[in-house]
Amino acid sequence: MEAVLWVRAPDFDENDLPATFPRLRGRKGARQMMVNVEDLFVRTGAAQCADLTASFDARPWDVLVADGLSVGAHLAAERTGTPRVTVALVPLATPSPGAPPPGLGLQPATSVLGRLRDRALWAALSAVSRPIQRAFHEQRALAGLPTAVLTLQEALYSRDLVCASGVEHLEYPRPQWPGRIVWVGELTDHAGSGIPEPGWWPESLADPRPVVHVTQGTQNVDPTDLIRPTFTALGRQRVQLAVATGVRGNRELPFPAPPNARVADLLPYDRLLPRIDVMVTNGGWGGVLAALHHGVPLVVAGGDLDKPEIAARVEWAGAGLNLRTGRPSARAILRAWRRVSAEANYRTVAERIGEALRVHDGPREVVEHTEALLASRSSGS
Repeated sequence: MEAVLWVRAPDFDENDLPATFPRLRGRKGARQMMVNVEDLFVRTGAAQCADLTASFDARPWDVLVADGLSVGAHLAAERTGTPRVTVALVPLATPSPGAPPPGLGLQPATSVLGRLRDRALWAALSAVSRPIQRAFHEQRALAGLPTAVLTLQEALYSRDLVCASGVEHLEYPRPQWPGRIVWVGELTDHAGSGIPEPGWWPESLADPRPVVHVTQGTQNVDPTDLIRPTFTALGRQRVQLAVATGVRGNRELPFPAPPNARVADLLPYDRLLPRIDVMVTNGGWGGVLAALHHGVPLVVAGGDLDKPEIAARVEWAGAGLNLRTGRPSARAILRAWRRVSAEANYRTVAERIGEALRVHDGPREVVEHTEALLASRSSGS
C-alpha cells in the first residue's frame, strides 16, 4: 500500500474547516450543511479527479474504493472506466420513493398528510439545492465529463456496490434500493485507538455509581451546546459523568465541572463503553455505533450536518431519545436521561442492535465484498 497525496485538490484540517473553506465560518445548522456540501465536497471534485486520474495513469487500479461523499472518486471512476465501491461512513442518504428527503431528521411518513409533507419537502429541497447541483455539473465539465443524467445525491452511491456502515436495524424500510447495498457494521477498531486512560480512571473504577458518558463529538465542539446543559441537568444526580471535549490535548472547559464529573480530551471506548449506563451525545455516527455495539442506550442532541438524521434513526429504532436540537435545555436532558435510564426497553433494543453489530468485521467485509465484485466481473457474471 502506498499513500498518494493531493496535489491539485486542497487538503484541510477537519478541526478548522473555515481556514480552507471560509464560507463555513460562523455557520451552523442547515446553512452550514448546504455550504459544507457545496464547498468541501462538490467543488473539490474536479481537482480530486485530476489527482486520481494522474495516479491511475502512473499505476492503473482494478477498482476504486471510496467514501460515499467523495465526488472526486465518482468522477475519476467514470473517467477511467473502472468499477467503484462506495463505503458509506455515515447513514445512507439515497433518494427513495415514499421517503422524506434525507438529512432533515424526519422519519418515514405513516399518513396521507405525512406523504404530502414529503412531496412538498422534496420540491423545496430541489429548489434550495440548485446551487449544489450547478456546482456538481460544473465540476463534471471541469473533469472533462458530459452533463450528468443523475443528480448529485444519486451519483454519490456506486451502482456496482455500496458497503454501508451500521446495520439494517438503523435503516428505514424502503420500497427499492439503487444498486447493490450490503451492511458491514462498524468501520472503526476502538481497541486499536491507542487513547490512554486519564488519570482519574482508577478512582472512577472504584466508584459504584452508574456512569453517564457525555460527548460533544469531534466537529462543532462548542462545549456550551451540550456539555454545559448536561452538567446542569445531571450534576446533582447520583451518577458519574465521564466527559470528552473531543479536541485532542484539550482537557479544559470554559466553565466549572460539577463534583461528579470527570473530563478528558478523548476516552478509550473499548474500556469505557462496557461500563456506562447511558450516553449523552451530539449524534456522531461513529460514537453512536460504538455505544450500540456495547448495548448502551442513547440521548441524542443532533444539531447539524448528519446529526439530526442519526438522532431520528436512533429514536425510530427504539434505542434512545432524540432531543431534536443540538443545544438542548438542561430540563430536556434530565427528562430524557430519566426515561432512558428507567425504561428497560431502550437498553433491550440497544443490546439487540449491539448483537447485530458484533457479528460484523467492517474492514474485512469491505475487502471481501470488493474482491467478490472483481471476481464476478472477471468471470462475466
